Amino acid sequence: KSGRPELVNLRDGSSVGSVDVVFPVLHGTFGEDGTVQGLLKLAGVPFVGAGVLGSAVGMDKDVMKRLLREANLPTARFRVLHRGESRHISFQELAQELDTPLFIKPANLGSSVGIHKVASASQFRAAVEDAFRYDTKIIVEEFIPGREIECSILGNEEPIASLPGEIVPHHDFYSYEAKYLDEHGAELKIPAELPEPLVARVQELAVRTFKTLCCEGMARVDLFLTEDERLFVNELNTIPGFTRISMYPKLWEVSGVAYSELIDRLVQLALERHAREQKLKTSFEL
Repeated sequence: KSGRPELVNLRDGSSVGSVDVVFPVLHGTFGEDGTVQGLLKLAGVPFVGAGVLGSAVGMDKDVMKRLLREANLPTARFRVLHRGESRHISFQELAQELDTPLFIKPANLGSSVGIHKVASASQFRAAVEDAFRYDTKIIVEEFIPGREIECSILGNEEPIASLPGEIVPHHDFYSYEAKYLDEHGAELKIPAELPEPLVARVQELAVRTFKTLCCEGMARVDLFLTEDERLFVNELNTIPGFTRISMYPKLWEVSGVAYSELIDRLVQLALERHAREQKLKTSFEL
């Protein structure tokens, strides 16, 4: 009756209520890989964050890194291994190409699940076997020594960047254990202690990454900063942590955007995008 989409109980077909906008807070497979986003788009429901394409690209580290490389944005050197071909690739071959240590990562997963840092052939084989438990293709990536810098992005066609923050892991790297199981696993520096020219470089690279990967609404861009002040894009998260103590909203808070205002802006961006897309033609008419 209202013309707005409605949630329906699949068991009996009863209406649960109308929907103005959906704010996805689902991480990982199906939640931020474009699946839920495609369902919402098909249903005509406005939603916060990246669309189908941006979400899918943001989840797939292989595709993400190839697009970054195509756009001449700095990212770590890497190789992709598919299930079945990995037995023909040796640790020595990859170590010669990418140096050591190496990082082994499932191509489509988050929260550092299945990620290993390896420095020997035996570690490599065990890490590859574990990573293939989570995906049919994996990334073998060079190690970039340096600081872990994060930057929050907000916007659609004209995105803006927050002040950068820094993760200081107390483990060998920012692993799943450091993120979720050890309350002292890492220290967050908000904002990061960086000179203004370097802050500007981080923000520019983060915005360019956001645009290159077809993102909308929000994302957090994770970067490495080397001792000689080179920047490398590590990855982009289309649905970053959003609790009051998470890096994404905390970075906006120190940048002058309060938590409640941030949510309001994201909802407005979702509604604006939906309204714009509703005006587009999706079929040929004479």
